[in-house]
Amino acid sequence: MEVKIVSVKANPLLKRKEVRFKVEHAPKGKTPARLEVKRAIAAELKMNEELVFIKKMQTLTGTNTTVGVANAYETLAQAKLIEPEYIRKRNSPPEEKKEEVAK
Repeated sequence: MEVKIVSVKANPLLKRKEVRFKVEHAPKGKTPARLEVKRAIAAELKMNEELVFIKKMQTLTGTNTTVGVANAYETLAQAKLIEPEYIRKRNSPPEEKKEEVAK
């Protein structure tokens, strides 16, 4: 998987960077996981991965290319203020399911 940042636009009003990216993945492989791409973008921007939120990822039909949009915030408080709850949940690692005790 190779992540390439296409453009970065600074948005000082919302204290974030709006990032457009492209991911090239294996020809027979599936679309990479959102968390893998998030880590790669954070590494590319030299930021903490908790401050990066992927808004959209879409694999182009018939290709091994995925394009998307992400937001990289200055602080976690700013991200919580602006990003909707469902986007924050999508970008957090899955919680381990607790086994229910059968009676």
